[in-house]
Order: sequence, then C-alpha cells, then structure tokens
Amino acid sequence: MEIKGAVFIVTGSATGLGASVARRLAGKGGRVVINYTRSMAEAEETAAACAELGGEAILCRADVSVDEDCRRMARGALDRWGRIDGLVNNAARSKIVAHADLEGLTAEDFEQIFAVNVTGAYQMARAVTPAMKEQGLGAIVNISSGSGFTGSGSSIAYAASKGALNTMTLSLARALAPEIRVNAVCPGVMQTRWWREGLGEENYTGFIERYAERTPLKAAGHPDIVAETVVWLMEGAEHVTGETIQVDAGSHLV
Repeated sequence: MEIKGAVFIVTGSATGLGASVARRLAGKGGRVVINYTRSMAEAEETAAACAELGGEAILCRADVSVDEDCRRMARGALDRWGRIDGLVNNAARSKIVAHADLEGLTAEDFEQIFAVNVTGAYQMARAVTPAMKEQGLGAIVNISSGSGFTGSGSSIAYAASKGALNTMTLSLARALAPEIRVNAVCPGVMQTRWWREGLGEENYTGFIERYAERTPLKAAGHPDIVAETVVWLMEGAEHVTGETIQVDAGSHLV
C-alpha cells in the first residue's frame, strides 16, 4: 500500500500509541481520522502535529463500543476523502486489578472492557469493510497485547479480551481475504500516560525499570517503536495476514 494519499482511521488516537501511529502515517503523506472519546484537547494537538508533518487529519469523537459511532466514523472518512485504505483498532479499555483479587472485577467491568477491546474492533472492521472491498484493497491492524498470550497484564478481564482479539484477528483474516489483510500487533508494557496515571508517578518508574530489566533486550516499549511495526503492516507486508506480532523487547521469551 502506498501511504501517501491513502486514508486511515486510527481509533483511540488522541494520545499514546494511537497518536504515534497517526503521526507516522501523516509523515508519509497519509490522511488520518483522529478518534477520541474524552481527550479533545490532545486530539486537536495530534491533528495539528499530523498537519505539520505533511498529512491531513480530521477529528471524530466516537465511542467504538457503539455501532452507530463506528459507522459514523467510516462515513466521515468517506465523505471527506472518498475512500478508506487502512484501519488501526487501537482504542482500548482496562482496569488495574491484581489477578489474585477475584472480587476486584465485576461482570460490568468485563462487559465494558470487552465492549471496547473486542466488540468495538469488530464493529469498526465491519464499518470499513464495504469500502475496502469495493476498492479491492485494504488493511486492518488490531492493537492487541502480549497479555493475550500470557494471561498477564493489568487485569484478568483485559488479558481475556486481548486473547479474544487475537482469535478474532484470525477469523477476520480468513473472512475478509483476499481484498483485506488483517493482522495484530501485540506490545508488551509501554511507557504511556495510562500506566503512569494508573500506578502513580512513584510506582510507575520502578515498574518500568523492573519490566525492562527482565526483558532480553533490556527495554520497555515505547509508542513510537511499536508504531513502526503498525505502519509496516500497512505499507510493506503485502503477503502477511492473520499474524499476531509481538513487539515486546522479547519479554515473551522469559
């Protein structure tokens, strides 16, 4: 896929990995829908950065757990640019709960996490599929997690949702071929605002240092590094579909 002039929807792209992906696509001349639910100021900053990098960007406030919002986001891209070439399902939800604390998660927690991490990704894929099929070309990248393989992570509900997303990636790759490629990127722990706010500044630094020390590459993830793999799956992986790629400094080897 030629990124220059192509149209991409990146869900949850106001901050973190989604913002990094949007900026990288814009830097290659891509046109990007910046999606957010609450972080409007940050979304505007990301859109401005995309413009400075030579791309185009529009904002769309939408909740991917709501099907009509997903369809509206797709319509917004089509109304503006007439096509959709790529979708990055980055929007995610979690809750930090020790895995041994079985009383720490409710049925509502599971429903809310799965509604965004799994159902939302499915609804977005469904919303963009007609345009991609009509064009004869498209790529979807689901942002999953190493938690989907290991059962670790911020909570059991989160890990379970990412395991489901990995499985759904395989299902969609079969169902949407040959026009649409579907892959997943599975980061390990990343240095993001979400972890910093969830753990608190004092705990966050030690958490990141301990994680990095136990990985074979002695590194903690960073959104800009993971974004490189996401963009490669869009533009350079012509024969790659149904893959779940772990970008985790080798932490899955430990």
